Amino acid sequence: MATQTEPNAYGLVINGDSVTTVAGEYFETVNPATEKSFARVARGREADIDRAVTAATDAFDDWSSTPPEERGRLLNAVAKEIRSEKEHLAQLETRDNGKPLSHARNDVETCARYFEYYAGVADKVHGDSIPLTDEYVDYTVREPLGVTAQIIPWNLPSNIFGRSVAPALATGNTAVVKPAEQTPVTAVEIAKIASKVGVPDGVLNVVPGYGDEAGAPLSSHPDVDGVSFTGSVPTGIEVGKSAIENVTNVHLELGGKSPNVVWPDAHLDSAIDSTMTGIFANAGQVCSAGSRLIIHEDIKDEFLNELVERIEQMDIGAGGTDPDMGPLVSEEHFKKVIHYLDLGHEEAGDPLVGGKAVERDGYFVEPTVFDNVDNNMRIAQEEIFGPVLSVITFSTEAEAIEVANDVDYGLVAGIHTQDMGRAHRFARDVHAGQVYVNEWFAGGEETPFGGFKQSGFGREKGLAAVDAYTQVKNVCMDITPK
Repeated sequence: MATQTEPNAYGLVINGDSVTTVAGEYFETVNPATEKSFARVARGREADIDRAVTAATDAFDDWSSTPPEERGRLLNAVAKEIRSEKEHLAQLETRDNGKPLSHARNDVETCARYFEYYAGVADKVHGDSIPLTDEYVDYTVREPLGVTAQIIPWNLPSNIFGRSVAPALATGNTAVVKPAEQTPVTAVEIAKIASKVGVPDGVLNVVPGYGDEAGAPLSSHPDVDGVSFTGSVPTGIEVGKSAIENVTNVHLELGGKSPNVVWPDAHLDSAIDSTMTGIFANAGQVCSAGSRLIIHEDIKDEFLNELVERIEQMDIGAGGTDPDMGPLVSEEHFKKVIHYLDLGHEEAGDPLVGGKAVERDGYFVEPTVFDNVDNNMRIAQEEIFGPVLSVITFSTEAEAIEVANDVDYGLVAGIHTQDMGRAHRFARDVHAGQVYVNEWFAGGEETPFGGFKQSGFGREKGLAAVDAYTQVKNVCMDITPK
């Protein structure tokens, strides 16, 4: 039988309690800046997923029947408490993930904002009246799915926790969250916050663990009614298959190889800042990173000279010192990125800047720019998920669109230009779920997010998430006198 978790360790959160696993197992989570363990975390397995899903199932009827305004008040309370614990949560996320502390603070604030935003949505989820003939009254009702599963990635742990969980709870669903094994601690802490402010037991449960041991049993669980997964394409395909076997609603937000197109009429200083943010934020470990710089031939040299000069001034270090860029998340991922750096040397030659690991403890690599990249090269086609920029030159609008679309992904795309006609044509013709104009990562919690092609399907963020976490019931009444 599971017991309370051991001191100085992070347990599961099931039915409002912090508990250890059925097997009593733990694993270590490592600070990627030091390569040293900083916490022990309960290692969930299938039996623990069963317990969490049972708790969520038992809580569903009461939670879905809770007046929407009351659900909204509770989510607002969660947002307020997350903000009050922002520094604590940010410090944990920096140690767990490696990102600069200021970035971690922003992610925690974003998590709070999601809970705040969907608190306001909770009592505004409604159906439609459908006009038929005078003999009928027809309307729709939006109802929650039931028990939802959120499988959270390691790159933006608190951010995506809020993005996935807040709309699920706001619309009357209960949730079981499986955070990434590399970065589990803030999910556990936020679930404790929810219990602290009065979210009923069983409504929000967190089971840390490995993908095959906890993630797979969760996505394939017959009592789960909706699955949200953010991560790699291969894992997303497996999650989708297991969900479909139970005819379970599934949303997949997968990888990207996003084009950042820069025209000569762009504001170059702003475009350079945007390019650096797009590829070096979170050490490039962002699904919507601008990893392909598609730049007009007339400004290429000027742009790249300034870009390289700025990159050479970047501060790289442990996240707690709040540098410009921190380490990669794990040894496994570090090896993957190093492999792509070696491949880049083979395909494109020596980079303009960077191109190797940083000689120090931790999983650090240099911010890297490969020039003269052909869009058919693997470094231009495959998601590296690191601070590696591929530069491709174009001369015409048609060529820019062709190169932008010539990948298997379609998550986001960006353009820098002062010609709004050109920007609108780009937005019309590019195959991407979100388009940035003159600012990479433009938008916010209110804007729908999701991909085309192998970047997945379904939408999160904004009011679009209401569709993802509800199902439509139609009611048609014959009102003719009998």
